[in-house]
Amino acid sequence: MTKMKTRKSMKKRFRVTASGKLKRGRPGRRHILTKKSAKRKRSLGKARYVHSGQEKMIRDLICV
Repeated sequence: MTKMKTRKSMKKRFRVTASGKLKRGRPGRRHILTKKSAKRKRSLGKARYVHSGQEKMIRDLICV
């Protein structure tokens, strides 16, 4: 059987932490920022962890 290939686009969007959790960035911080409050823009800059329901699917795609 052949090796599974990593989805490179997914590999760029997710990082595996030392404890094994998956970290992701948040969308919505690229453009149209004038109407968003400073508090909202600050919170969009912070990373989040992947929800447990989607974690297995993403791990398979990035071959972890």
